[in-house]
Amino acid sequence: MRLTRRKVLLLVGGGAIVAAGVGAVEASRTPSRAMEPWSLAGSYGEIRRNALSWALLAPNPHNLQPWRAQLIGEDSVALFLDPERSLPQTDPFGRQIVIGLGCFIELMRMAAAQSGYGVDLDFYPEGEGAQAPVVRARFRPNAAQPDALFVAAQDRRTNRLAYDVRPLPSEETAILSEYGVVVSEPEAVANLRALAKEAWDIELMTPRAWKESVDELRFGARQIDATPDGLAVRGGFINLLAGLGLVTREAQLPQGSMGWQTAMDAFNDAIAATPAFVVQVSEGNTRRDQLDAGSRWMRLSLAAAQRGLSLQPLSQALQEYPEMAAPYARIHALYAQPGQTVQMLARVGFAPPVPAAPRWRLEEKLVV
Repeated sequence: MRLTRRKVLLLVGGGAIVAAGVGAVEASRTPSRAMEPWSLAGSYGEIRRNALSWALLAPNPHNLQPWRAQLIGEDSVALFLDPERSLPQTDPFGRQIVIGLGCFIELMRMAAAQSGYGVDLDFYPEGEGAQAPVVRARFRPNAAQPDALFVAAQDRRTNRLAYDVRPLPSEETAILSEYGVVVSEPEAVANLRALAKEAWDIELMTPRAWKESVDELRFGARQIDATPDGLAVRGGFINLLAGLGLVTREAQLPQGSMGWQTAMDAFNDAIAATPAFVVQVSEGNTRRDQLDAGSRWMRLSLAAAQRGLSLQPLSQALQEYPEMAAPYARIHALYAQPGQTVQMLARVGFAPPVPAAPRWRLEEKLVV
């Protein structure tokens, strides 16, 4: 079978890659096992497991799900970063990965609050060693009130489609402004579009950076069910191609290949269809700053979902490898004061719905 761009379009957006143009082919198989954690969230009966099962749904870089949890005694949990789930080429200092764990911690806290439990957080109780816990959390009954944002936890998605380019309503802008700087003025939006495109071009033109994303591709329902992390490429047509061995990671790597070129084109099309951006800045760039940035990103994501808005993080210009130095410096010159760090940049707008990302089950993330 000869593949052409008309037959299959792989849409890559700084993270997950989804199959487009396969709507005429009804999916013959869905990655049901990989989607089970979304329906199992909150069903474990014990407060810590319930909270952790919700936290699994938090956004994280490349959907690596870099967290591990250890139940301690009757009321505590230790959370760790999994050293095998990192992005050494594009995230050499682990900043993005730590932000992802910050999202996990915030959603865990919010889930506990739904049952009236407060969560006391002791960050880096043994220091910042690679094998040390990032946080020890103690759950206390009758110590918290439900968080209004939590109701959107099942609706939150990362949406990489083209957005409606109509301006954001002022009410939505005001709500999102509680969590970051909303950029909606046309000239400023145009500048960020150009910056995002430049950064994406650099990533695709840097072989080791592009390969880091390609290595995390999961093609078709069988691969996604077997390894429910990374970047899911799904749909009936993709299932067929993957089953026949006609779509592979290796085929996406060469510059100018179908996968590479359609990734370039589709991302640029999505950026062009962006009415606004959100920028989140922290005063510093310590590990605590990064964890706090994850907490704010989690809350921004839920606030957007609650308003029917779509978000897509654009991590490229914030990455800290040498080839990205110019865009990194420029976005900091635009939005950060000396000493501050731009932790998150995202496009925001209204878009058609997209499916949830696959997840490992809680049992796979618990360690003894």
